Amino acid sequence: MPETRLNDLADLTPLVSSVLEELKSNGKMIVTAESCTGGLIIGALTEIAGSSAAVDRGFVTYSNEAKTELLGVPADLISRVGAVSKDVAVAMAEGALTRSDADIAVSVTGIAGPGGGSEDKPVGTVHIAVAETNKPTQHFHCWFADRGRKSIRLETIQTALTSVLNALTIEKDR
Repeated sequence: MPETRLNDLADLTPLVSSVLEELKSNGKMIVTAESCTGGLIIGALTEIAGSSAAVDRGFVTYSNEAKTELLGVPADLISRVGAVSKDVAVAMAEGALTRSDADIAVSVTGIAGPGGGSEDKPVGTVHIAVAETNKPTQHFHCWFADRGRKSIRLETIQTALTSVLNALTIEKDR
């Protein structure tokens, strides 16, 4: 099957619409906690008219200080494991959930490049977490090909929203 390349946020409109429809049909609200995407997930969600019925708020926590101040991510955790890690992604999602009126949260933290990568965490390393009220938080560790910052950010958004959609769909099928 040929690989589909994302060119811009408009390519994600069908996915965004599906997420919003599932949120509305489940009577749920979403909150985002974003680092490497810099608010693009909440921007994509709110680009759709009527999204206020399913979108509570978004936190753009690009700096470590913002992660601590706005989401309650412990500074010592960031120092110990790094901002781009499972533990921080989970703490971001859980912090966003507790600091909002939402029922589901998605967080992203990663290295979009072109610099900033290392041998352990190369450019394209992204951690995504989905937290829901009264459920275990899900974590996804992604390695996106280094085809440029824009590509990594778009793939991150796609994967994050797909993860939210899957969580909502699984819940609905129970």
